[in-house]
Amino acid sequence: MKEIKYFLLKLIDVTALNFLEPVVRLCYGEEPKVQLEKIGLYILVPMVAFVAFLGLWWGVADNIMTKSGKVPTPPVVWHEASSMWSQHLAAREQRADFYKKQEVRVAELEQKLAQLETPQFEQRLEKTKADLEKLEAENSPRAKSKRAVYESMASQVSNLEAQIENAKTAQYAGAPTYIDQIILSLKTVFFGFAIATAIALPIGILCGISRVFMAAMTPLISLFKPVSPIVWLPICGIIVGAYINADNSSLPPAFISSAITVALCSLWPTLVNTALGVASIDKDHINVARVLRLGFWSRMFKIIIPSSLPLIFTGLRISLGVGWMVLIAAELLATNPGLGKFVWDAFQNGSSQTFAQMFVAVFTVGIIGLLLDRIMVIFQRAVSFDNAQAMAI
Repeated sequence: MKEIKYFLLKLIDVTALNFLEPVVRLCYGEEPKVQLEKIGLYILVPMVAFVAFLGLWWGVADNIMTKSGKVPTPPVVWHEASSMWSQHLAAREQRADFYKKQEVRVAELEQKLAQLETPQFEQRLEKTKADLEKLEAENSPRAKSKRAVYESMASQVSNLEAQIENAKTAQYAGAPTYIDQIILSLKTVFFGFAIATAIALPIGILCGISRVFMAAMTPLISLFKPVSPIVWLPICGIIVGAYINADNSSLPPAFISSAITVALCSLWPTLVNTALGVASIDKDHINVARVLRLGFWSRMFKIIIPSSLPLIFTGLRISLGVGWMVLIAAELLATNPGLGKFVWDAFQNGSSQTFAQMFVAVFTVGIIGLLLDRIMVIFQRAVSFDNAQAMAI
């Protein structure tokens, strides 16, 4: 039983769900009074506060009238969230039915094509072609009708092949659901986060290694770090639009410009924390590397990066949170499909239903942001070997 207890406590620690620790300890009879106090402090008090928040929201909402109607109460928002989920399930079924019908159509067309691509059909086609050439050589008036027969037979195969290709490549034309737009937003933020990480890590390492490089980069960091995504997005949109054609690109320009905007706004925490982590490496580790005569790359991958990982992941955690906040504004301005555009479309609609949908979006953004933060905490704790993890909690 003790093994299970310590396993659960370790799991809680790694996943940063520390509010569950007193529950586990209470189940094993460890200082019940102390654990009950902690449960009250870390679980009951937040629950009471959240219930009070819902009650205050409910009471205030009934007294506020807007051009879109009354502010939606918690039950209205919950009903709208349930309705949006039901719409997503219905749309998913329609999409599945569409592709199932396309598969059936492809099978039928391929069967027809197989019936045509037989030796008998090829012989008939060759005979018709030979008859046509003979009639044309004789300048026979029947040549025109024979040519029509030949072209009709020859086009049957090409037409069926074209229909099969169209059926295989046909895309479902239904509008994206709310869940689809959440997925699109996540793709955008992770793409931008990957760009930010690819830029920030090498520059941060160089800043930590070289005081001269750090001195050179400090003015640029101070200058560009406060710039708003509202400023970056139009610039990114113009530059991306100059080089990427929407018709020839697998990624829409609006998606790319939104992702680059996320990267430009979120790379700074990773850059700064990486530089701090590299600069804070224990000098004894560097001296040992010199004694062992390790080369530059050996020192980089065996000493510098491993020793800096806790602070690097602290920066990555902050960057991902910043990127998620920036993304909503970027999508809203770039009209890139996602949560930001969903909120903008709901605002433009101005109905009481879309007003409630905007509240659903608020909670969605908050919950996803919380989950992303918890995921990064797990990674951060997995590579932390000292108190560095406490800096970002």
